[in-house]
This record gives sequence, structure tokens and C-alpha cells, in this order.
Amino acid sequence: MMNKRNQPLSTGTIAMQIAKGKWQDTDLFEFAERKNPKRAFLFVSKILGKHIPVSPRKMRSAYQDLAQQIPENIPEPILFIGMAETAVGLAGGIYEEARKKYPNSLLLTTTRHPIDSELLCEFKEEHSHATDHLIYIPDGENKISFCTKFRTLILIDDESTTGRTFHNLISSLFHAGLRGISQIFTVTLTDWSGDVLSHQHDMPITSLALMRGQWEWHPDPSAPLPTMPNVNVTEKGAAMLSSRQDWGRRGMAAYDGTGWLNRYSASPGERILVLGTGEFLYPPFLLAEQLEQQGAEVRFSSTTRSPIAEGLAIQSSLAFTDNYGLNIPNYCYNVAHQTFDRIIVCTETRDCDLDPAFLAALANVATTVEVAVYD
Repeated sequence: MMNKRNQPLSTGTIAMQIAKGKWQDTDLFEFAERKNPKRAFLFVSKILGKHIPVSPRKMRSAYQDLAQQIPENIPEPILFIGMAETAVGLAGGIYEEARKKYPNSLLLTTTRHPIDSELLCEFKEEHSHATDHLIYIPDGENKISFCTKFRTLILIDDESTTGRTFHNLISSLFHAGLRGISQIFTVTLTDWSGDVLSHQHDMPITSLALMRGQWEWHPDPSAPLPTMPNVNVTEKGAAMLSSRQDWGRRGMAAYDGTGWLNRYSASPGERILVLGTGEFLYPPFLLAEQLEQQGAEVRFSSTTRSPIAEGLAIQSSLAFTDNYGLNIPNYCYNVAHQTFDRIIVCTETRDCDLDPAFLAALANVATTVEVAVYD
């Protein structure tokens, strides 16, 4: 049984058919308009904590539901790969839940920040505002043994609209020498791609998602295309990253953030916004979850390089310079129109790398603004 939903936008209309299930479309996403001529619309997730501040409890529920869909008795070891920047936190949450059932696993996240490790492969997310992805071999791993030891591959992204990005990633991994994989799972919040991947690769590929459907884009040929800022940068910035690369970019077997998390506490009823920055998402999410468990009213979100127009799901936006020293625009959405007792900005760079204008803007909506440096 399918529900229909149409969403008119300034450059056209998107028409959807959505399968009924536990999670409804209104639970999972709303729409916004990208400043991107390659794809002018955006499914804005109400789960990710990237463009809309979300309760950590709701995020955890989605992680658990998706991890439970992973079948029993699949071959191990299992390699999980999460997609930067949007799905890095999602991948960390799903991985930690799935690892309870499959401890013989490893999580890697793609990145747009080159690091001093051996590059496994790179690939493109063609429709994106930032197309290039890098994947590194974990420290201490031999490339040949790393590429041959895994038996199952689980790929995690926030959504699959056409399946093209997953196709590019799979092709790049196999070209780089990944061998021994007997089956692949793609895991997303929403999947619009059908079974396209199973026709493109000679291997069992199974899609796991909270919601499925189909969409069609009907462009308005008279509408002017949006102009996209230059945020497609994949290089080292002037800012130094934290030495604690223990949440995905260099590989993660099990996360232990006890020392970092124990620095922070909350009062019952305190209204707190925890903000991740860029690809630094999973440790800040765990901080937000911890504060929520202490009785605070917590929302989690993060900064992004994704340029989105105000309107529809985007009620407010802040623009500033990134904290990685790349001198590119970054954004924080759906925060400036709200009020909080406390905002905690979490960063894997130094506190002095954060744009002072960004911190000043946050001070307009919160009594206290703190910077939590991950060192």
C-alpha cells in the first residue's frame, strides 16, 4: 500500500509514492531547496541531527530499528562504512547497536579531510555539493590483509535517492582490491532507489531502511537554477585535527569516550543544544544523549557545508567560515530562531579555529555558549 505526496518547490515539483510502515514520511523528513543546480531539492531529515535539531532519544530509536533489520548469521568479519559528512553520526549509532550482535566488525567513515594514512580508495557522490570522498586504511593495517579479511559489507547513508553513490562506492572498493565479500547491505533512513543496485553488481545486495518509496522530479523549465557556493574542497586545511581519531575516519572497533564525556553534566530541565561540527558527529551525539539521560531537555544538531535556502523545513540559518581552515562557507540551520539555556559546540579542531562570528550568533539564542574540544 502506497501513500502519495507532492511537494511544489520554486524549481519544480517532486511527486512521491511512499510505502506504509512503522515510520511515516512526516516522522522522517521535510523538504527544502538546495543551492545546487545538480539537484535543487533536499529531503531534510528529522532524524539525523544535521539540519534540524533532534532529541537524542529519537535518534537512538532509529539506530536500533535499523540495526535490528540486519539479519542473523551473516558472515563475519563485517566491514561497516558510513558516508561523510551527513551520515557519519548515523553510521556510528547503527554500528554500535549492530556490534552487540556482531562484535567481529569494524566501522570506517568516508571523509573529505585528508589524513596521514594510506588511502584505500576514493569515489564521487555526483549530485552532492561536495562530490569527493576518501577512505583510508586503519592505522596498523596491511592493505592486502585488510582487503581480504571481511566477508560482509554494510554501507550506511542517510538516504538513497537513485543508488548511484552506493554504486560508485562499491565499484571503487572492489577496484581497490576488496575481496572475500559474499554479500552487501545498504542501510538508510529512506530508500527511493528500488532494487537498482542488485542489477548493477554480480553479488547479493539487500536494502535496509526505515521507509521506502519512489519519487519523480518534474522541473519547471522557466525557473532559474540556484547558484551553489564553492564548498567542494577535499584537502587539508590550516587547522590541526585532534589526535583522537577514534570514531570512524581511521577505523573504529569499539568506541570508548568515557574520559571525554565525563567532563560534562546537566541539570534536570535544562534546555541544551549540543552541536557537532562538520564530520565530527558521533562523540558529540553521545554527549547529547548522556545529558538527556541526566534529565535535561536536549537537542542535537551540527554544522554543515551543505548550502540550503531558507524556507519550508529551514526556518533559520547562520552562515560562517569553517573551523577546518579551508576558508569555505559553513552553515547551522534551524537554531537562530530558537532559545536555549546552554549551547555546547563540539569540535575536533582547536577552539580558536571556530569562527568568532558563529559563536557570537549562538550567544544571541543561549544564555551560555561553551566549546568542547575533543582532545
